Amino acid sequence: MQVILIQDVNNLGGRNELVKVKNGYARNYLIPRKLAVEANPSNLKQLEERQKVQKRREDQMLQEIAKVKEVLLESPVKIGAKTGTTGKIFGSVTTLQISQAIKSQKGYEIDRRHIELLEEVKELGSYKAKINFGNQQELEMSFEVVAE
Repeated sequence: MQVILIQDVNNLGGRNELVKVKNGYARNYLIPRKLAVEANPSNLKQLEERQKVQKRREDQMLQEIAKVKEVLLESPVKIGAKTGTTGKIFGSVTTLQISQAIKSQKGYEIDRRHIELLEEVKELGSYKAKINFGNQQELEMSFEVVAE
């Protein structure tokens, strides 16, 4: 029997996926627990429509990510830090500071949990950070640490 999964099911498949299972498993477990619906013509048509909407949403998101990448690669983000006389900064630059600098200088809000420093920042200079946008979309951007 073919069913359309409504939710992710371990060892079977993900949401909005068409899978073939045994009749008893579908009738006694998946359908009563609202994990799946029977794959009849009307449900298949609804599945196609949901997939089209999802595809459209993903395409729109990829276009937005491309715009953000383009803006971030234009010029490096500058982050101010308090320094000593030798050029060493007090403390270190964190992903939170990078996130705030991107928001103030470029106008895009990026969650600090999606930013990864490629090296520890303890001195003035240029460094790189990796931003993970999801959907295998990553960007390696540069930023400068300058004295305040």
